[in-house]
Amino acid sequence: MPTLVIGSGYGGAVAALRLTRAGVDTHIVEMGRAWTTPGADGRIFCDMLNPDGRAYWLRTRTAQPVGHLLGLPVDRGIDRYTGVLDAEDFPGIRVYQGRGVGGGSLVNGGMAVVPRRAYFEEILPGVDADEMYRTYFPRANAGLGVNEVDPAWFESAECYRFARVGRDAARRAGFATTFVPNVYDFDYMEQEQAGRVPRSALASEVIYGNNHGKRSLDKTYLAAAAATGRLTISPLHTVTGVAPAAGRGYRVEMVQTDTSGATVATKSVVADRVFFAAGSVGTSKLLVAMKALGRLPDLPDAVGRGWGNNGNVMVARVGHVWNPTGALQSGMPVVGIDNWASSAPVFAEIAPFPAGVELWISLYLAITKNPNRGGFAFDQTTGTVGLNWQTAQNRPSVEAARTVFDAVNRKEGTVYRSDLFGVGKVWGDDLTYHPLGGCVLGQATDAYGRLPGYPGLYVVDGSLIPGSTGVNPFVTITALAERNLDKIIMTDL
Repeated sequence: MPTLVIGSGYGGAVAALRLTRAGVDTHIVEMGRAWTTPGADGRIFCDMLNPDGRAYWLRTRTAQPVGHLLGLPVDRGIDRYTGVLDAEDFPGIRVYQGRGVGGGSLVNGGMAVVPRRAYFEEILPGVDADEMYRTYFPRANAGLGVNEVDPAWFESAECYRFARVGRDAARRAGFATTFVPNVYDFDYMEQEQAGRVPRSALASEVIYGNNHGKRSLDKTYLAAAAATGRLTISPLHTVTGVAPAAGRGYRVEMVQTDTSGATVATKSVVADRVFFAAGSVGTSKLLVAMKALGRLPDLPDAVGRGWGNNGNVMVARVGHVWNPTGALQSGMPVVGIDNWASSAPVFAEIAPFPAGVELWISLYLAITKNPNRGGFAFDQTTGTVGLNWQTAQNRPSVEAARTVFDAVNRKEGTVYRSDLFGVGKVWGDDLTYHPLGGCVLGQATDAYGRLPGYPGLYVVDGSLIPGSTGVNPFVTITALAERNLDKIIMTDL
């Protein structure tokens, strides 16, 4: 086959669209399922309050980011199934990833943020920032269907009371706040609030998928690629090996599974070109293994290095009983606290806690400038790839977030919740929604994602970004893929 893309997240979706529009027949293999068939309840996805097997990737118990309430565990047993959210456990951190056609776009909060230009230039100095901000960030936003909440509607919307409470507390403490664009259709959300359409963001749907309103990749980039007639997608296929084929191209080995995770077939194909788009963790693990096993022995030593968690740390505050956050909360955040210009940079999304009842909880996901990095390594004994990252490496993130939320608590006369991330645990410092790095652009690859020494092998996903973007990263991943595909199509095809 001419071109194989491993993964259907942001990088893979961009590759699929640009290659097919350039006239290249393209085949995507995706380890997750295609989320197109409703379950017995008539819905494709389950909600956060009633999780079932559809919620998690091959787990028998949920692994919620906020796993406790009043110090008691709230996770529950579920059927083992190829669900939409993977909570992959490493010794020092749990990494959340999307599983399905559309990758992480199926399970994120949709916050579509372009990074600050100065910070982008710092993390990727070899990339022309003028070109990115003039051409590729606008192209990514257009392709992703980014839109913005109506500020006037926001001020009165019942479902955003939690965001207004968090915003006002931050402002009283002297911190700036900003509206954040999103890929959720805000016109649809307004209709949800008015009771005219089925609810999704207003029905506790987000991290286990949205049944309505969400402009995920299967509805944008992948749909446009499919419309060319040149795209084929094989769900429930996991790539296990890539190596040069006899003659030309690359032999790609994979297993096909059923929805219980059991192998139903092993397959091998030869492709002229292979695009690695399995995400920061998936791409890094696969390439590290191929180098260690001698399948791609000449890969740079930088493969597997430069991984970071985008400085993620979660925290929550106890609210005042006279200032409720609301029982109805939209699953799509639209306001961030922007303290990036300080000596301890923080961008914190004011996150929902869509429990369906009033809890007076203000929840935040902070993105910080954490200089610590981890790396992937192959274990010869087990034949698996692990991530070398310790929870203690997130200490700079905790300290940066503390500078903001200590100040808010002092001003408001409030305290932290210490019962949501464990017993007596204030900081959710052992999880990330934003895995980045592992195959850093210009280090593990050339300036456009080509793997040195292996013509026809490319990396196009979040593993190219060295551990941090300072904001929610998917717009950056998309724009960088757009830039790289332009160059690859022009020069390599």
